[in-house]
Amino acid sequence: MLSILDIIWVLVIGIIVLGFIAVSAMFLIWWERKVSAHIQSRYGPMRVGWHGVLQSVADAVKLLLKENIVPAGADKLVWWLAPFIVVVPSVMAFVVIPFGKNLIVKDLNVGALYLMALSSVCVIGIFMAGWGSNNKYSLIGGMRSAAQIISYEIPLILSMIIVSMQASSLSMQKIVAAQAGYWNILHPNMALAFIVYIISATAEVNRVPFDIPEAESELVAGFHTEYSGMKFAMFFIGEYTNLFIISAIAATLFFGGWQGPVLPGAVWFLIKTYGIVFVLMWVRWTFPRLRVDQLMGFAWKVLTPVSFFNLAVTGWLLLK
Repeated sequence: MLSILDIIWVLVIGIIVLGFIAVSAMFLIWWERKVSAHIQSRYGPMRVGWHGVLQSVADAVKLLLKENIVPAGADKLVWWLAPFIVVVPSVMAFVVIPFGKNLIVKDLNVGALYLMALSSVCVIGIFMAGWGSNNKYSLIGGMRSAAQIISYEIPLILSMIIVSMQASSLSMQKIVAAQAGYWNILHPNMALAFIVYIISATAEVNRVPFDIPEAESELVAGFHTEYSGMKFAMFFIGEYTNLFIISAIAATLFFGGWQGPVLPGAVWFLIKTYGIVFVLMWVRWTFPRLRVDQLMGFAWKVLTPVSFFNLAVTGWLLLK
């Protein structure tokens, strides 16, 4: 049985994680605006705070005050639950992400498997949002997302399995420890696994060039067209939290996690994670959106065969 102190400790950890998610999401939204602006030779937000640093806070207040409009004919329970099912798995993922040597909520011995399982849950919330909205654009966005995430999960999971094979463990901390002398990204087969992982993860979180579930030019806003106020904000928080999570997992699996000289482990971890986030933002504002057939074909005809080949090569190297 949990004692009162255990319950208090769990609540404190939960509040810290939720606080970090809220601050990180607001920072990433502001940062992406600035990155995209500089790529396009402009300033981005400049009015609210220094270099517009408080713009995300102003947006949060605005969304808090907006009316929560329920579409006529919507399946109210499904429509209402969808944002929570998108956000909750993102929060749960923080349980096994190692920010430092002793800075982890719980070092599960199946941590990588736990993350693989959570990656499958968000699609349910997105599909519920599309289905429950009673809107054809939203439904098409939800259907696209389901097909996309299910397709790209296969190469993503295979890439994570390759890393687990190399470390002989599913524990995220043991995967970091296995890279003490040589980061995984420096192995040719692991570098290939990283490329497959980062492409698949970008598709998993519906970011350009894989953002067809919410393609503005085709579907208004896709699966969250009918959402307003804080429910719309929850989708945004989920998107940017997932962006941080896929980058944190990449830093852990391929770049030695929190390991590094001189600076504290948590600082190294955040430097690596936000470095990967910056690259993904750079990609977003560089490449055009793919067509549906191109997106699906790339998953099944390119990434999946490459992942199986890499898995076989890694197994052969480990048996030598």
